[in-house]
Amino acid sequence: MDFLIVRIAALLVALLLSYLGAHGQAALRKALDYDGDGKADYGIFRQSENNWYLLKSGGNIATQSWGSQHTDFVTPGDFDGDGKGDFAVWRASTGVWYVINSSNNSIVTRTWGVQGDEPIARDFDGDGKTDSAVIRRTNGNMIWYVFRSSDNSFSSAQWGVSTDMAAPGDYDGDGKFDYCIYRPGSTSTSQAAFYLYKSTTNGIDIVNWGQGGDTVVPGDYDGDGKTDFAVVRRGATPTANLVWYVVRSSDFGFQINTWGVTETDSPVQNDYDGDGKTDVAIWRETDGNFWVIRSSDSGIANVSWGYSTDTPLAVYDIH
Repeated sequence: MDFLIVRIAALLVALLLSYLGAHGQAALRKALDYDGDGKADYGIFRQSENNWYLLKSGGNIATQSWGSQHTDFVTPGDFDGDGKGDFAVWRASTGVWYVINSSNNSIVTRTWGVQGDEPIARDFDGDGKTDSAVIRRTNGNMIWYVFRSSDNSFSSAQWGVSTDMAAPGDYDGDGKFDYCIYRPGSTSTSQAAFYLYKSTTNGIDIVNWGQGGDTVVPGDYDGDGKTDFAVVRRGATPTANLVWYVVRSSDFGFQINTWGVTETDSPVQNDYDGDGKTDVAIWRETDGNFWVIRSSDSGIANVSWGYSTDTPLAVYDIH
């Protein structure tokens, strides 16, 4: 009987850990999962038409006219909490958010932010809904302003200085996005560092990782439900490779991938195969092709979607 109780307890713990991991990863992925099947979809924004074009993982195609190329930032997210990505933009000239809720196709607007802010919509309160949020650089500081969807209240916090880059993610795996910044070094090759303010304990972590000229590519590359510290390094020449450097939160080991070309490729990391891990991926602007290393089997997916003048939606989460 005691053995049975121990086995049941162990099973319950395993199920709980599995749920927490899935929840944490969902927060990082579902902004681009427009059909709710647990896989990020391939999407681009065509500025000349103000159209979103989606190639869903089930094979269906969706087109939506939403936003304006001259005034709007594309801000993917799950604002209504139904597990699907919503069409959303933030209008810099007026500070207004425009969202089409996927749950009922209703249009929601909210004024939050002013011209000159940087939209940074994420789920900061852990209610499963993307929050309207902006970063304001003022008086040498970086101020985070969040409108919480859980109680329709707002919060503000100073975290970082005006020369830092925002790098939000769920680094502690509690289902809430944390305030995190990436501070480049004084030169393109000098040491850079992440400064993390954790929502679980309000504790602070400083992680030296990357160099001054790197690009931040947040994601859960090991599938433990926590965002990993990750950067992409461009080469010294246009034809040099991109190199990805990841610190895995599960074991603090390193993952290094050579993937992409310096001049033509943009990082578009996300969970395209639905295994709960972020895939290393690029979009090639010369031919509109996505190239993905599937974490599930290390296979390569090549998907042609978009023109050279388009913008892949996934670049919203590189910094």
